[in-house]
Amino acid sequence: MAKNSLLDIKRSLDAHVGQKILLRANGGRRKTIERTGVLEETYPSVFIVKLDQEQQTFKRVSYSYADILTEAVQVSVYDPEQVISEISYNEV
Repeated sequence: MAKNSLLDIKRSLDAHVGQKILLRANGGRRKTIERTGVLEETYPSVFIVKLDQEQQTFKRVSYSYADILTEAVQVSVYDPEQVISEISYNEV
């Protein structure tokens, strides 16, 4: 079941490769890190985000699909019509 969930998350992200996204990641000790960037590529286990230049010293970061499943990372996609859609996995 979890493998299918991870595959569903990967497929959702595959549809948004090349688009601008907002990442909200758990930084530990009640810290939440927000970064914007472009979803650069998806791989079988991880996805790569190229961060905006003015934000951090890192140019690229990677997260696993399990991070989205466990809600350690939240990914929101900027839509050209300024509507933001969030990618998550919710069991019904």
